[in-house]
Amino acid sequence: MSSSALSSTIWDRAHWLLAQYRGRIFDTSVGNPFYNIMPTWFVIPGIIIATAAAIIASQALITGSFTLISESMRLNLWPKLRISYPTEERGQSYIPAINFMLFIGCCGITLYFQSSAHMEAAYGLAITLCMLATSILFANYLISRRTNSALIYLYLCVYLSIEISFLSANLEKFPHGGFVTLIVGGALFAVMYVWFRARKIKNRYVEFVRMEHYIPQIQELSNDRTVAKSATHLVYMTSANNPKEIEHKIIYSILNKKPKRADIYWFVHVDTLDDPYTAEYSVEHIIPNDIIRVEFRLGFRIEPKINLMFRKVVEDLVNNREVNITSRYESLERNNVVGDFQFIVMEKYLSQDNELPFFERVVMKLYFWLKELSLSEERGFGLDPSNVTIEKFPLIVSPVPNFNLKRTGME
Repeated sequence: MSSSALSSTIWDRAHWLLAQYRGRIFDTSVGNPFYNIMPTWFVIPGIIIATAAAIIASQALITGSFTLISESMRLNLWPKLRISYPTEERGQSYIPAINFMLFIGCCGITLYFQSSAHMEAAYGLAITLCMLATSILFANYLISRRTNSALIYLYLCVYLSIEISFLSANLEKFPHGGFVTLIVGGALFAVMYVWFRARKIKNRYVEFVRMEHYIPQIQELSNDRTVAKSATHLVYMTSANNPKEIEHKIIYSILNKKPKRADIYWFVHVDTLDDPYTAEYSVEHIIPNDIIRVEFRLGFRIEPKINLMFRKVVEDLVNNREVNITSRYESLERNNVVGDFQFIVMEKYLSQDNELPFFERVVMKLYFWLKELSLSEERGFGLDPSNVTIEKFPLIVSPVPNFNLKRTGME
């Protein structure tokens, strides 16, 4: 039910009660105002119409939940989940995990309240809070559109005065089931806040570096036969939009953590577009036949099966004689054996070397717990587990300051 529909219903009931019980105390035993305001002959059709309206509202709730969660993921306010698009419209989406959460929530609410009469307190408080939130969000929208401040204040004074009066009247319902509304809303807000706040904390550590500064070292490592070869082709998934940049953690993985020698290093970036069926790629040979960057531009309805797409890109490059994927091992090269491909997926964990305040430490622990429940990187990119290596690296957002450690036992 929308805010305007609820307001109209409330005013209708209030008008009927004042007309019928002016100067007298209303006795609930005589009936419910919802039914009493209707003529006797219209009660059954009215119930049918109300039931149909409830079903329509439930469908609006489901589709609205999918849209809100989808946009929240794009804004990095919600853990990554699998999204299906049943039509060619991006706004028409289906999120299985959210659908299951709605099912569990409906079952839980039904089992707790037992009847619709007991649910009225939670429902009334939820609608009132929704009305308040809508008014505040609309005021923010008016501010963003540079609307006259006087009109904004006038709008807030009129609407908030009405809605706050509804809220004050509904506060007495809090101990009778209204608290369920705040528990559900608080849980959703907590997930969003943890995800958003944790990303802010992580941004202290995320660092992009210029690719050209490390190209000589990567080439030297590739030609160093004293280092055991990790794979013929190493493929890293990168989030760097600028092709001239790369995450420092990838450079650290190649050169520092455990030097990874390969014949060709591939850096793959995926950009999701607003078009439904776009499926394009571009290739930049940073160092021909040595360091290559592949960028996929995929429509939102294209499932990112990077394993298959990358194989197609390599086939095209081989057919165009742009790259040689034959193994560099002498015995295999003589027989034209194709070298192996290994994808490296970087997973962060909260290092013990952090000294975070208590609140931030709780936020980060909850963030990594939510990350365990969300879609993993390799599944999100459609990679084959058989040729994927999960590499964990420490997330140090607040290093422990220097501390005194005294050596003993020296003469």
